[in-house]
Amino acid sequence: MQVFRSGLLVILLLVLGQCTQAQSLPATDSVSHPTKTKKPLWQPIPKKAGLYSALVPGMGQMYNRQFWKLPIVYGGLGVAGYFVVRNAKDYNSLRQAYIGRLGPGPYTDEYVGIYNDVSQLKQLQDDANRLLNMTVVLTGAAYLMQVIDAVTSAHLRNFDISRDISMQVHPVATPVGAGMALVVNF
Repeated sequence: MQVFRSGLLVILLLVLGQCTQAQSLPATDSVSHPTKTKKPLWQPIPKKAGLYSALVPGMGQMYNRQFWKLPIVYGGLGVAGYFVVRNAKDYNSLRQAYIGRLGPGPYTDEYVGIYNDVSQLKQLQDDANRLLNMTVVLTGAAYLMQVIDAVTSAHLRNFDISRDISMQVHPVATPVGAGMALVVNF
């Protein structure tokens, strides 16, 4: 367990070190006067965010500097993992009871006295198997959604949502006659 924690800590430090690396600025002329330059906005690479998130859930969100999403990702995957384990346990229990009832001799399982008919156990086993399969598929979908979230967030990191985006319609006089003009400001 200690090795796992130290390995996870090393991976986290590498990702954070990658995120905070300064970009090299072009060399300035020694004669020119220093001017105040505007630092470019940090733009994450979507492919890198998707790869990180696919390798370790939540690492793409860390790369995008959206640390508030980590509890959501790990909470969702933790709940999904709990239900996969629980449904697998229920399915295996029902399967063992069903197989035990098909064999000769007396049977002892946890369902004796509750379900006396073998067909009832078969139906419960089939339902548990269907529920287990659905849980595994939904867990895979949740895993895929966190990868898609990391890629999408990287693409939209510096998307402009200012109030300067507008559309106006004006009447316009042209050499041919009057008309309408559509003006879109970005």
